[in-house]
Amino acid sequence: MTDIRIGVLGIQGAYARHVEVLAGAGIETSVIKYREQLQHVDGLVIPGGESTTMTKMLGFRIDYDDLRIFGQTKPVFGTCAGLILIGSASDDPRIHPLELMDVRVDRNAYGSQKESFIENIVLDFDKTSPFRAIFIRAPRVISFHPDIRILSRAGSAPVLLESRLHLGASFHPELTADNRIHQYFIQKVKEIKNGEKKHAS
Repeated sequence: MTDIRIGVLGIQGAYARHVEVLAGAGIETSVIKYREQLQHVDGLVIPGGESTTMTKMLGFRIDYDDLRIFGQTKPVFGTCAGLILIGSASDDPRIHPLELMDVRVDRNAYGSQKESFIENIVLDFDKTSPFRAIFIRAPRVISFHPDIRILSRAGSAPVLLESRLHLGASFHPELTADNRIHQYFIQKVKEIKNGEKKHAS
C-alpha cells in the first residue's frame, strides 16, 4: 500500500469498479457516503452514473458544499457524469455543478444508451499504445478555460482534461483492464499531497 488514500463517491452510479481498479493498484480506497469520510482521503473519484440523480441526492449524507470545499484543495477525478458535476456549467438546468474545473459540458451529447461506442484514443502522457475508451451516454466538452490541459481527444473533441488539481473524462476508464488513467490520477494525488506542482495550472 502507498501513503495515500483515495475515496470514491458512493451515493449513486458505477463506483464499485473504480474501487476495484484503485485497490488493484495498491491504493487504500474507501466508498464515500458521509461528509465525515472526506477528512480521511487525499483524493476523490466521482464516478459515472446519472448526474441529475446525483445532484438530487446531495444534501442528505453528503452535501454540495462538502464536495466543493474538498475539491478546492484536493484532487478530484470525474468520469462521465462525474465530469458533468465537477465542471463549471452544463446545458441541463437540473444539474448543480461543483465548478471545480472551468469546463462547460453538454450532457448526453453523444447519444442514448444504445448509441454507446468504443474508440481508441491516444493519451498525451503515454503514447505507447492507444487507450480503449468506452463512451456510455457520454457528455461532450463544448468549451474550456485556456489553462485546462487536453490529455486526449476523440476526433476533435476533448475527452480527457486536466487542471492543476483535477482530472475529467467523458468516458469510463474503469471499464477496461488498462489502468493508465487511474495511475495518472494516483500520481497526481501523490504530487499534490507532497506539495509538488508538475501538472497543469
